[in-house]
Amino acid sequence: MLSDRDLLGRSLLIAEDDYFWADELRRGAHNAGAIVLGPFATVGAALTLVGSAAVVDGAILNIDLRGERSYAVADRLIEQAVPLLIVTGYDEAALPARYAGVRRLEKPVCVRTVLRSMLSLLPPV
Repeated sequence: MLSDRDLLGRSLLIAEDDYFWADELRRGAHNAGAIVLGPFATVGAALTLVGSAAVVDGAILNIDLRGERSYAVADRLIEQAVPLLIVTGYDEAALPARYAGVRRLEKPVCVRTVLRSMLSLLPPV
């Protein structure tokens, strides 16, 4: 069970272009105590945040953001050793082999499952 303190103080980047799903993720993360970065609906906006001095403890990333693949965002996050959770409608075979080791959840999925998976990727505080 996810409590309102499980993600306390953790900064989570959310990159999702579906407004309603992004808002559900944002609210769920906020209610679990996270500092929500985003949600970002475009690759450019997400890359700007990742390239800034902002601290990102973990990221929830949709692979398709407004018709553009978010591989550049995923690659940057991996380079920075940021725990990454891919939440997408694409099956595993559709993703490049370099993401084989990245945890992936296939939509549709509930917010609690996403946040529990994200929490499991984060180092203990």
